[in-house]
Amino acid sequence: MAIVKKYKSKIVQINNPIPDIYTITFSSEKKFMYNPGQFLHLALDEYDGTGQWPESRCFSMQSSPDEEFIKITFAAKGNYTIRMSKELHEGKEIWLKLPYGDIFDRGHSKENCVFIAGGTGVTPFLSLFTHESFNEYVNPRIYIGFRSKEYNIYSAELNNSCNSSKFVKFVYQDKEGIINIENIYNENPGSVYFISGPPIMIKNFKNYLLNKSVPENKILTDDWE
Repeated sequence: MAIVKKYKSKIVQINNPIPDIYTITFSSEKKFMYNPGQFLHLALDEYDGTGQWPESRCFSMQSSPDEEFIKITFAAKGNYTIRMSKELHEGKEIWLKLPYGDIFDRGHSKENCVFIAGGTGVTPFLSLFTHESFNEYVNPRIYIGFRSKEYNIYSAELNNSCNSSKFVKFVYQDKEGIINIENIYNENPGSVYFISGPPIMIKNFKNYLLNKSVPENKILTDDWE
């Protein structure tokens, strides 16, 4: 199990590509240590590095562990994330604590895996797709849903990391409706399913697969929220 460490970090870049969606890039004097698919705790309040850890929120790391910086994306829709959107700025120092989670470290077959994500839920998958360990996956299938095409701010990363032999399907709600788990199951029976996105999506998709007698150890979810 990875050792959780605290990192005094500096914000090196903030992107706000569409209203209320922010991508933050962090640096640290210490090398960030984590595995694909893991997440961090971000604290906004002042901290001395040794006392009681302040209030924080969890965010998936979308960058590859091989990269120098850590990148996260969040939607400003709750009190804490709205506060983040107002208080964070380039050059600001904050504390991060990581890593947490083991979604890709649980024992699973790496053949014919299906990755299903909704919105910013794609971020933990990106940390795998851009890492060399993704080359171990044989015939992966990737389904990603967004409200509309403008919310797909990850297309460049996905196109660079998922070559043409790796199936990627974008589903835009304003054109096609929401991701259809029944269709995905029918297209990929007997697979290992990774699911990440809004809690209600994760719950409904997992229940559907369980009702189809998919073993629970073949349904791996990113539901730390």
